[in-house]
Amino acid sequence: MINFPIMKRLSSNLTFTRSVRLLPIAAAIVLAGCSSMAPEYERSNSSVANEWQFEAIEKTVEDTQGLSSQQALDIPWKDFIKDERLEQVIDLALSSNRSLRETIADVESARATYRIQRSDLFPDVNVSLSGDRTKYSTGEIDTTYEAQAGFSSYELDLFGKNRSLSEAEMETYLASSETAKAAKISLIGEVANAWLTLAADSNLLSLAEETASNAKQAMDITNKRLSYGVDSRIDVASAETIYYNARSDIASYKTQVEQDKNALRLLVGEKFDDSLLAYTLPADSYGGSDSLVTDVPAGVSSDVLLVRPDVLSAEHDLKSANANIGAARAAFFPTISLTATGGLASSVLSDIFSGGASSIWSIAPSISLPIFDGGENKANLAYSEAQQQKYLAAYEYAIQSAFTEVADALARRATIRDQLDAEDALVEASTRSYELSLARYENGVDSFQTALESQRTMYSAKQSLITTRQAELSNRLTLYKVLGGGLAHTEGEAK
Repeated sequence: MINFPIMKRLSSNLTFTRSVRLLPIAAAIVLAGCSSMAPEYERSNSSVANEWQFEAIEKTVEDTQGLSSQQALDIPWKDFIKDERLEQVIDLALSSNRSLRETIADVESARATYRIQRSDLFPDVNVSLSGDRTKYSTGEIDTTYEAQAGFSSYELDLFGKNRSLSEAEMETYLASSETAKAAKISLIGEVANAWLTLAADSNLLSLAEETASNAKQAMDITNKRLSYGVDSRIDVASAETIYYNARSDIASYKTQVEQDKNALRLLVGEKFDDSLLAYTLPADSYGGSDSLVTDVPAGVSSDVLLVRPDVLSAEHDLKSANANIGAARAAFFPTISLTATGGLASSVLSDIFSGGASSIWSIAPSISLPIFDGGENKANLAYSEAQQQKYLAAYEYAIQSAFTEVADALARRATIRDQLDAEDALVEASTRSYELSLARYENGVDSFQTALESQRTMYSAKQSLITTRQAELSNRLTLYKVLGGGLAHTEGEAK
């Protein structure tokens, strides 16, 4: 807007404008009276069951109710992780992981964008001091000094457009903040799983090396018996099969161990000492897991999912879309802008600051009413409403996905103990079978094929047990994560 000051020339060669004060009180009243045209937000009633409905899952929940009165989201990750080495590795990852840094930078960007948008709710106040000295053809010298304060082109938010836009940016910022929390929780789980995968693959490597050593001994015995004419070449060839199979596994597991280290280094984002790594899983089938991670009680209500960071992020996106509808609706109404200044003028500069100056003012309001825009406002409103429906569906899907993740984790938890017990017993039985059949073979009572088959069964059973131990630990990590675990520690960090 163009500022048109009203000037008056006095006999003392002082040019100034007389005025009333600037209108800060009136502007404040207008600001306080702003209202939003956004639809009232109501949390969606998603079509997800309120309880975990499966019998096996319910039994698992009952079995863990006495463990703790806390839920997963109340347990900081440092209380959940019990191994000091793993805790140190996770700490390093939280401070150095590049992907997490990128996410946190997005949060800071969203916060700055919100602050930029919010600034439209307030006028830009400027202060100026100017002087003018003019000599006329008559020889007169006219001097004028002015000190002014005012704002220009300030839009009075009568229909809440700027307030709705500010609210939309605030919700976007909150969504990014929740996304950062979810990223931290996810990173904790990824690092822990990578650490455990390295331990499991190292276990498998040790098992393959042990099996190759035992197979080599059996192969040497068979070769000696062949030289005595007791065994045939088929027995030697059979002994060689498990030996070379174990050697092949050794090469494969060595590769996997190195790749596991590389994956862990990438997640951590910086170098760390190898002493922080694990090269074996707990020896016993179930209780040993407690030395690494806590067994978290699941609780019985699915309401806990509503405070998961990823679900809250989706809800904030929905609220942002809701606020954008208010801004689109407000665009149909008139826009009122105001330019105003006020200050003091004097022929002597010192008079401005000593009270000897005269007051000046200028005010220039304007109003703009949309009449024809080619359907732009209607299209913007339709777009905002469609976006709101999109984010509503995304929010409901986030809740459904969260429910499915928890149900899947609980379903695995309900059966993993039985599987571990069975595989423990299988390893014990197959080991006894191998030892007995090998002794019978060495004493000439049984054929080498029986001992060979027992050795293969034992090797396979031990491999399965290691894999299942890892799966049990991974299941604990997964259940902790999908129930919002770690939130107590990450709360307030992404600000």
